[in-house]
Formats: sequence, C-alpha cells, structure tokens
Amino acid sequence: MSVSVLGVRHHGPGSARAVRRELERLRPDAILIEGPPEADVLVELAPGLEPPVALLAHVPGEPSRAAFWPFAVFSPEWQAIRYATSAGVPVRFCDLPAAHTLAGGDEHDDGGVPADPIGALAEAAGYDDPERWWEDVVEHRGDTPFEVIAEAMAAVREGHRPSGREAAREAYMRKTLRAALKQGFGRIAVICGAWHVPALAGPLPPATADNAVLRGLPKVKAELTWVPWTYGRLASWSGYGAGITSPGWYHHLFDAPDRPVERWLAGAAAVLRDEGLAVSSAHVIESVRLAGGLAALRGRPLAGLGEVTEAARAVLCEGDDLAVELIQRRMVVGDRLGHVSDGTPMVPLQRDLREQQRRLKLKPEALDREIDLDLRKPLDLDRSHLLHRLRLLGVEWGTPGQARGKGTFRETWTLQWRPEHDLALIEHAALGTTVAAAAARRAADLAGDGSATLAGLTSLVERCLLADLPQALPEVLAALSAKAALDTDVTQLMAALPAMVRAHRYGDVRGTSVAGLAAIVRSMLERVCVGLPVAVTGLDDDAAASLLEHVDAVHSAVALLDDAPAPPHPAADHPGPAEGAAGVGGSPRERWMGTLRGISDRQDLHGLIEGRLTRILLDSGELDDAGDRMSRAMSRGQAPARAAAWVEGFLAGGGLLLVHDPRLLGLVDDWLTGLSGDQFTDVLPLLRRTFGGFPAPERRAIGERLRATGPGAAHHAEAGPAHDLDEHRAAPAVATVLSILGRGTA
Repeated sequence: MSVSVLGVRHHGPGSARAVRRELERLRPDAILIEGPPEADVLVELAPGLEPPVALLAHVPGEPSRAAFWPFAVFSPEWQAIRYATSAGVPVRFCDLPAAHTLAGGDEHDDGGVPADPIGALAEAAGYDDPERWWEDVVEHRGDTPFEVIAEAMAAVREGHRPSGREAAREAYMRKTLRAALKQGFGRIAVICGAWHVPALAGPLPPATADNAVLRGLPKVKAELTWVPWTYGRLASWSGYGAGITSPGWYHHLFDAPDRPVERWLAGAAAVLRDEGLAVSSAHVIESVRLAGGLAALRGRPLAGLGEVTEAARAVLCEGDDLAVELIQRRMVVGDRLGHVSDGTPMVPLQRDLREQQRRLKLKPEALDREIDLDLRKPLDLDRSHLLHRLRLLGVEWGTPGQARGKGTFRETWTLQWRPEHDLALIEHAALGTTVAAAAARRAADLAGDGSATLAGLTSLVERCLLADLPQALPEVLAALSAKAALDTDVTQLMAALPAMVRAHRYGDVRGTSVAGLAAIVRSMLERVCVGLPVAVTGLDDDAAASLLEHVDAVHSAVALLDDAPAPPHPAADHPGPAEGAAGVGGSPRERWMGTLRGISDRQDLHGLIEGRLTRILLDSGELDDAGDRMSRAMSRGQAPARAAAWVEGFLAGGGLLLVHDPRLLGLVDDWLTGLSGDQFTDVLPLLRRTFGGFPAPERRAIGERLRATGPGAAHHAEAGPAHDLDEHRAAPAVATVLSILGRGTA
C-alpha cells in the first residue's frame, strides 16, 4: 500500500497541471480531496458541469448557515475530480463534514493556521511578497516536485501543535485516510492544501487520539448541491478561495502554458480595439519586450501579472488608467460564469426559474447586461413579470433603470447573475414550487407583518401589480385598507397616495387587474382631505416645505383619478371609520379642490403654503382673484420674509405666468422696488432660490417683459424695433435664409 500526499495551492494553475501529471503517473485506485464528505455523491455530476462552480452546503430553513467551496478549471482539486471521473477512480472528500462546519455558524475557510506558511517560506527565500514567491517557484515553473513542497511545509510546521478547528479538520482527514486503507485500496492519492501535508504524510497517529478530538463536535443537518460560480466572486471570496485576486490571469496561465505573456498581451490589445482604441501589432511586440525586460531585472523566471500589467499600461494604454481598468475587469478578473447540468439536485423553485430563463431567452451572465422591454410585446411583458417576481424574493438579478423614451409601456433593466441568488432561491423554496407562487406567498407574508408601514404596503401593492400577482392582491389590499383606516398621520397618507393612484391608473397598461384599488384610493384621499386643514397649522419653514412636496404629489395624483365612482372590492368590504364618507364632496377632484379652497382662505397659513395653494387654484381655474390675493400678501402690512415665502410658493409652478400676466408681474416688481435696502438683503436668498429655479429662457423672458414695461420702456418704443438690430451681425443669418429660399445672390 502507498499513500501520496500532494500539497497544493487551492486555486493555482501550476499546481493544477502538476496534480494532473502526477495522477497520470501514479495511476491511483482511490483519490481523497479536501472538501466536505457529504458531497461524495455529487462527484459523478462533475463531467456535466462547466466551471467555475461551487459546492453549496446549507442548513434547511436557516439560510444564514451556508458555505461555498468554489472550483475553477485551474483548481488542483477540480483537475483531480476530472481525472478520477474519466479514469473511473473512486473519489472521496476528506475534510471536516459540512454538518460540523455549519454547526458553528461560520462560513468554510482555511482557518486555524496560526501563521502564513507561504509568507514564512517567501521571507526565508528573500522575497517580500509571498504571492510572487509562490508564483515564481510553483505556478510559473510547474515542475516543482511535491516532495519539495512537503519538506518545506514540514520545516515551517516544526514545533507547531494544531488546535481547535484546525485539529478537528486534520483529525477527520486522517480518519478518512484510515478508512480508505482499511477498505483495501493499494494506491491512494490525497489532494490537500500544502499546509496539511505534514499532518497526513508518514505514519499516522493512533486513531483513538483523532476520535477523541472529533468526539462531541456540534452537528446540524446539511444539504449540498452544485451551483454556478463566477470569476468575479472567486476574486472577492474571503473563504475557501482566499488569496486569489486574478482568476482570469490564472485561467490564462492554465490554458496557455506555451508563450503565455505573448498571448495575454495580444488578448489585451484585442480588448482595447473592441473599445475603439488604436493598438497595433507593434504595440504588442514592444509590450512583450518590456514585460520580459522587467521580469529579467527582477529575477523572475517568467513575467508575472505585475510585469504584464505595467507593460500594458506603458505601451498598449499609453498611461491611461481607464484603459488599464478595462483590461483588469475584462481579463484579470474575467466575466466567466459557470453552469450546472440538469441532473444537479435543485429545489423546485430553482428548476422553475431555469425553465423560465430558457423560455424567455434570458441567459444568466456574470457581466452587467442592459435590456429594454416593450410591455406591449408578450415576451417582454413576461420577462418584466419574472424580474419583478424575483425582486420580491430578494433575488436582485435585474435592477430597474430609467426607461428610454416616453410612455409607461417601457422598462430598462440591468442584469447580472451572482452565485448568492441560488442561495436566496433555496431560502424561499418553502414558499412555493414556482417563482410566481413563491413571490405571491412572500408578498402575502410581508403584508401580514404587523410592522409593515403604510408606505411599505403601498409600495407592495405596486410591486404585486408589476409582478402580475393577482392572487396576492386581496391579502395585501386588505392589510393596506386596515392600515390606512388606523393611520392618523396625514403626511403618511399623502406620501402613500400617489403610488396607489399610479397603480390604479396605469395597471391596465400591463394588462393587470386593478379591481379594488379605487375604493381604497378614495378612502385615503378622503382622510387626507379631512386631516390636511389641521396639518397646515403652526408650521416652520422646513415643515412647510416638506408638506408642500406632499401637497404637490397628491395634486398630481388626483389629476389621474377618474371621476366615476369606483366599484366595490372584497378588500374594502369592511371600511374604516372615515371610509364610508369617501364619496362626500362629489368627484375626487372636486373634493380635493374644495379642501384646498377652504384652506387657502385662512389667515394663519405659512406664506409658502398660502402662495402655493393660490397658484394651484389659479392654474386649475378655481380662482379669479389671484391678483388681489397677491396684492394683499405683498402689502406693507406683511413682513418682507413672509411675502418672499408667498412669492416662492406661488411661482414654484414656473415663471411664465409673470410673462403672460402683466398685473402679477407689476405687483411683484412694485413690491421689490418698495423694499428698503436691509429688507431686500433679508429676502434676497429666498428670491434667488425662487428665480434661480426657473429655466434660462423663462428668466430672460421675464427680464424682457420688465424692460418693456419699466421706466425706460417709452424710449425703447420710440426707437422702434430696429433700435437693437445689429445689421453687420445679422447679415450672415439673412444670407442663409435667402439661400434656403432660393433667392441668394450668385
């Protein structure tokens, strides 16, 4: 019997090639690999997987207890698995079971090592960078014997006594090795992290000692499966994949053992050309020479990532950091996303999503991809429903953006698949077997949460409509109706109302039923109308500005409401105390405008509120005495600060009104010119904020109107329209117009 322990770096292309060659030389009849033994039954699926992939272990019902073991094509463990499956050699994982790992609530890592063994060896060799030392002696050479690695690690571990989790892991590795020997395997190969080699090589300690270490370890029920992984996630992962920041570079080194530097820089040039940057063959040749020169100066056997990056920066990118960042993102990290086969164990929710992705032609990808949806098309509408349903489940595969163009029938999404999404799907597997059913159940659960706010429930209604979940609406609407009936904060009601009106008004664009919303919208509006007169009392400047935003939002929302009475809906069968009065005052618009008229006549309003209400009523055709109201607000009996606030509120809807109504412009002009110097200084910040918010053409038009009606207007009128005409500057324009009309001179 013989046991060969091959110490590796978990994600190292040189180690991966060396392991493959050594296995082909040893031809073992059993292979043990560092990893959770519960995954033994999943090894047979490996030929149908496309790395990067990861083993996912989780505790059913406790999504926070989960761990990943990622594998790339350049992982030595993956190459050992692929060799074993192709040669028909049995494979067993020999690390501490996930049942014990997850019992402690920590993600799997290579913890327990008291010091950095690679760093110690690098320091002994005179290197200040452990990663560069490992690359020089192992990854870039590929011919370092495993016996040398074992000897080096034995020297580093001399006098070290493992404890805690490290001791438990190595005890279980030895236990698995003893079991394989007992079963009669004659040639066993063990693939593990280089640090653990001394604990497994040579004579094993008594089994009783290891059993004592493992006795009494906490344990939970763990389930395992394969899930897709990404190189971006491999680069940022802080657990099993720690230490690798350049998976794209390592993949290249594994795939291109011959002339890797030349091939890499040629690929970088292609990336830059795709972005429209001019990069020639001469650039590539010069950058290869520079990378080789840097490696020689630094005593490296081969130019590493640092050298090729510096060469690309200086030659290919000509010092442009943005171009270097493009190479970093596309090549050094990479955008590769793995895939798992149909036979991989999945919860029904995962399988349903997989089928919908095929049907809707939405392929999961690691890089951001933007898509535009036209909701008038059945395929795009179904895509929108799926993405909104996944967001309800916490699967942020798609992020909505600002739609291009106009119309409520367009959506823009940015798609990026991340490995954590599979964990979220597993977490919500108990909610339903399909994405639609699980999302509906999730929405109902959120509605039933006693801590849900009125704004949250309103948003939830919108999300249900966007996701086309009519089965969830009755429970959500009932919860919203009950919450609205008990909520006495009018600002909360005003904040929630616009979203409800949008859902009611535009739901039919998506073909979604909005039955039942009308009754709740009217009920909420009635409560706003009842509570608003009290809410506007005794406000300071900040409170007035905040309330005014809600008033404007509700006013815009009311304009979208139909005046016809809404049909009853089961969610509104049990109205709150004020709900029965929803129809008081006629149509929603009449009820709202009547409330604003009643408030606008009060004498105790903040100037900002009074001015804005006056403007709203004027624009709606509800006032014919706006000039008189402005005159009173700017009379000498009013404090200048209050008058300025009134003007700010009144003009918040735009400044063109002053251009078209000379009387209002005159009132503002007379008030301003009548202020003393100190009073003008006091109100100047408010005035600057008011007029500064107007578009430049509006400000220019107001100035021209004042000049036409001001003290110098008569002089301008006598001078005639040609007074301001510069014939020399106008000549080119006149010639162009004549040429267009065909009357130009030869």
